[in-house]
Amino acid sequence: MVVQQYRDGGGARAVRALAVAGVIAVTAGCVGEAGAGGGSDGSGQRAVAAQRPLDVLGRAAGVLADAGGAQARTSMETAAGGTRVTIRGEGTYDFRRQTGRVMVALPTDAAGADDHRPITELLAPGALYMKNRGAGVPDDKWVRIDTIALKDGNLVTGGVTDPMAAAELLRGAGEVSYVGTSELAGVTVHHYRGVADLNRAARAASPQSRGALSAAAKGFSKDAVPFDAYLDEEGRLRKVRHRFTFATEGQEAAEVTVVSTLLLYGFGAPVTVVLPDEDDIYTGEIRQG
Repeated sequence: MVVQQYRDGGGARAVRALAVAGVIAVTAGCVGEAGAGGGSDGSGQRAVAAQRPLDVLGRAAGVLADAGGAQARTSMETAAGGTRVTIRGEGTYDFRRQTGRVMVALPTDAAGADDHRPITELLAPGALYMKNRGAGVPDDKWVRIDTIALKDGNLVTGGVTDPMAAAELLRGAGEVSYVGTSELAGVTVHHYRGVADLNRAARAASPQSRGALSAAAKGFSKDAVPFDAYLDEEGRLRKVRHRFTFATEGQEAAEVTVVSTLLLYGFGAPVTVVLPDEDDIYTGEIRQG
C-alpha cells in the first residue's frame, strides 16, 4: 500500500499526505449472510439483545436500506510516526441508492495552510467524486475516482468510509461478543465488539458494494479488522468504529493505524445527490505535492 510522500521530514510526512490526498490502504472484513432469526418485545420492535450477535450484525445493512436515508457524521483518525491527524465529515446518505454527499474537513495545516477549504465528496456505487480537491484541479471541476480500482476499495482513500460499505463489513463478523447497552444521543443502543473478515464480507455484500470490497480483499495485507458496533432496538446501525492497520511501502515503510468512525442519525431524512456531468469532471494531471 502507498501513502503519498512529501519532503517535510518525520512521521508527519505520511500522515499529512494522507490528509491532503487521502491515498491509503487498509485491511477490513466481513462475514456470510446471517439467518433471519429474531423476536419481538411486544412493541413491534426487534428484541435486539435477545438475538444472536451474528444475526443482528448480518442484517444491519439490510435494515439501513429499509430505513432509506440518514444523516451521517464521520471521522478518520490516522497515526504514524508519533503524529496523529483526524479528518472529519458530515452529510447525508441514501442507503437504498447507496449514494451520499459529505463535506470533509481536513485538519488545520494538513494541507500546509490553515484555511484549506472543505472537500465536497459524492459517494456512489463504484465511484467517488471530489470537489475542491486542490493540487491543480480547477475550482469548478470534480475529480472522479474508480473505487474498484483502489487497493482499499475506498474504505479510507477519501477520508470517509462509505456508510453502506461500513455496514456491509459487519456481514463478515466471525468473532463477536455482546458488550451490553448504553445510551447514544438519547437512544438506547446495543454494543457489539468483534473482528470482521474482508473476504467473507465481499462474498456476502450487495452487488453495489461487492466490487469495492473485493478490491480491498485483494489489496490489503491483512484480512481482519476489529470493530465496535452500536445498534438501536430496531436493529439500525447508529455507530460503528473500524480499526485498520497496514504497512506503507517505499523507503520509509511504516505501520499506520486508521480508526474510522461513522455516526448515523435522523433516519428518513431526504437525500438528494446529483452526480456531475462528464463535462464537469477534470481529466488533467493531478499534482502529488
